[in-house]
Amino acid sequence: MSKLNNFRELCSLFSSVKTDEEARLLLLDILTPQEQESLSERWQLIKLLHSGMSQRDIATKLGISISKVTRGSRQLKYGSGGFKKFL
Repeated sequence: MSKLNNFRELCSLFSSVKTDEEARLLLLDILTPQEQESLSERWQLIKLLHSGMSQRDIATKLGISISKVTRGSRQLKYGSGGFKKFL
């Protein structure tokens, strides 16, 4: 199976989730604890960027590098629009 097909299958898997509890169980199994923390951090910084907080303040608040915040900012501005859809 190609990487693209694998990604499509993963997207289909996530779209089949019906409840918050199903999502929690799937994410606990599919992600390592470090990946869970990283994704949670990314979502927090995206929400703070969307609220208008400065990149430096976000980096300080979350205790992360400014480069992580800048990458998140680029995705929010120039990504596929997924973040904006769910904010």
